[in-house]
Amino acid sequence: AKNGIIVLKRPLGTSSDSNSDSDEEEDSMSEGEMARLMEEVEEKKKLIATIRNKPWRMKRRLVLLREAQQFVDKFEGALGKGKGRKWYAYKVMMTKKWIKFQRDFENFRTACIPWERKIKEVESHFGSSVASYFIFLRWMYGMNLVLFGLTFGLVVMPEVLMGLPYGSIPRKTVPRAEQDTAQDYSVLMDFNGYCKYSVLFYGYYNNQRTIGLLKFRLPLAYLMVGLGTFGYSLMLVIRTMAKNADVGGGDGDEGEFTFAWKMFTSWDYLIGNAETADNKYASITTSFKESIVDEQENQKDENIHLRRFLRVLANFLITCSLGGSGYLIYFVVKRSQEFANRDDLSWYEKNELELIMSLLGLVCPPLFETIAELEDYHPRIALKWQLGRIFALFLGNLYTFLFALFDEVNTKLEEEGSIKNASIWAMKEYYANFSLPVNDSDATPPPMDPGDVILGPCWETAVGIEFVKLTVSDIQVTYLTILIGDFARAVIVRFLNYCWCWDLEAGFPSYGEFDISGNVLGLVFNQGMIWMGAFYAPGLVGINVLRLLSSMYYQCWAVMATNVPHERVFKASKSNNFYMGLLLLVLFLSLLPVVYTIMSLPPSFDCGPFSGKEKMFDVIMETIDLDLPAFMGTLFSYAANPGLIIPAVLLMVLAIYYLNSTSEAYQNANMELKKKMQMVSKRICGVPSDEDFNQEEPKKQHRQHQPGDEGPGGPAAQSLPGPARPAGAWLVSSRASCRCGTPETGTDQPPALSLWSEQRNPRSLKENRPRPEAEPPGRVLTCRKT
Repeated sequence: AKNGIIVLKRPLGTSSDSNSDSDEEEDSMSEGEMARLMEEVEEKKKLIATIRNKPWRMKRRLVLLREAQQFVDKFEGALGKGKGRKWYAYKVMMTKKWIKFQRDFENFRTACIPWERKIKEVESHFGSSVASYFIFLRWMYGMNLVLFGLTFGLVVMPEVLMGLPYGSIPRKTVPRAEQDTAQDYSVLMDFNGYCKYSVLFYGYYNNQRTIGLLKFRLPLAYLMVGLGTFGYSLMLVIRTMAKNADVGGGDGDEGEFTFAWKMFTSWDYLIGNAETADNKYASITTSFKESIVDEQENQKDENIHLRRFLRVLANFLITCSLGGSGYLIYFVVKRSQEFANRDDLSWYEKNELELIMSLLGLVCPPLFETIAELEDYHPRIALKWQLGRIFALFLGNLYTFLFALFDEVNTKLEEEGSIKNASIWAMKEYYANFSLPVNDSDATPPPMDPGDVILGPCWETAVGIEFVKLTVSDIQVTYLTILIGDFARAVIVRFLNYCWCWDLEAGFPSYGEFDISGNVLGLVFNQGMIWMGAFYAPGLVGINVLRLLSSMYYQCWAVMATNVPHERVFKASKSNNFYMGLLLLVLFLSLLPVVYTIMSLPPSFDCGPFSGKEKMFDVIMETIDLDLPAFMGTLFSYAANPGLIIPAVLLMVLAIYYLNSTSEAYQNANMELKKKMQMVSKRICGVPSDEDFNQEEPKKQHRQHQPGDEGPGGPAAQSLPGPARPAGAWLVSSRASCRCGTPETGTDQPPALSLWSEQRNPRSLKENRPRPEAEPPGRVLTCRKT
């Protein structure tokens, strides 16, 4: 053994091309030698795995890594030769293959993540706050893809494949009075004509209890998919929030020595591509900007009374804007009901409601952002306030639209009785007119042409059309805003800057910034419309999938080509739970009108899968009575008893309260442990804690620093209260455990600069703790993450 390496020698006098003697020599090794050799191999493997954590220079790391790899490659195979060692060689080979397979599979799985490279590129240039929007957009696309699969597979396809074809019954036929204009472009853009009598909307689906050879229960499937959409979305949102909570949402609190950690640990030495290196460089630069903004906000000193007055004024102005937008929408909806009785309408009068709602969503967010300048919040906090206000705007507009829409529904329900009587009277008149010329009462008249049957208002389809028009109008306004407001603006600034009176890039209008709050709330608002409208228009989910797919490519191109990073770059939270919280609230509020429709309003008499029933949920009671055993109906009746529901709800509330209290106790204990770890880390490294400094500060006020007292090892540093700090010791973050020691001779050199610790309140230490300029040689720091 030499330098910890066992060398296997071949006896002298043997031929170099004879392998049998060398094999016998290796086989003749004793069990002790084999055990030592195996132990050496394991130590070298451990060194290879942990060499990145060693506090050595890069040259020394590379030399030791190369030697360890050569040793393992040479002697690991020797352990597998001879009797009883083939099993070990087989295990070594399979372990290597398994590790390689895991690495390749992980790379393949990373490559399969949709739009991962696009999002990373955006994040490197615009920061994590802009990238969080695209991550949220990708998550929304995945959720809507599953919802589209449920709706398309269990509702649309069974009706298309097993249901009655188009033109067979009145609900699947365009009325004769509308057939001449059913294919006009203007009619189709309003989702009337053939679009209205298609699988896109509620009214097309038949009310037969079972359809096709499979006896598929379409009405039951329609209702269960409508409720299952909300159930799946609720579970997915809550599961994502819980997962994000595990990741942590500290809102960028990185503890101490933030800039030092970023300076020395940000670069990835595995990068081998020039473009990737440029993106990483931009990402590190953006990260420094984010941390600088956080540090500036922590040290800000302001007039608290003036700031409170301005914030109250800003909230008052925004509240007035919200009230005015809600009244405007209610007025427009009432006006559109008056337009419904007129035929000579202009294009603006036909689309007035959708245009007003889209313009409010376009104008109000910049107005709110301008008013929010009075508050002067941290950019991250200002973003949350902006999101909350735009959320209140969209939600108020949506519910105002719903209230006015349901007023129109009630009007149609009142008219439905007279239309139903007129339809029955027209049917009887048709049969009577047929029997008169024939003079044979027993003759069977041919069925009435479906296009001649008088149809009811079908209020469910009318509601679905309004939601589809609102969604399509929102898509058009969003895309045109990007094309005109961002792209055309960037082209003007880029090409007219050379011949203009002032600098267009630095002054007005300059390049646009990516509107995070407006885009996020646009997604949430659009998803709320999808949840509410999907019950009345099953094809709305497919439209939303196409919208999200095109938005990812369109907005990624727009943000990279026409936008510039925010003037105040800030770091997003580690979790998107604020977005998810807004989405959860929208989900709950979207569920209310759908449940009200199912439980309270009677369905239309001549369209949809629930026609002919008193309430939509009667299809569930019908299935329980006809298809399930009798005792199941009894169990469901007991389960629906308020005497059981109220105690169950109270038990859930108590359980939530208990879990919340337990969570708060764990959080408080975690904070106490963090404080104790910081205190212990500072004492180990010789840094006085805040408590020690506050106790000794009055005694040290009279001390005057001398010119020679600078530096971490000087008298000024050694006279600090608390435990003595050894000369030349480095100061490290409280998130790492540290030990101070002397460097190995001839291996490591002392650092040029030291990392100096700052207390939470640097102003209180200004006179007693000057910042050193250089670290005296003689000691190095070895840190390991805890």
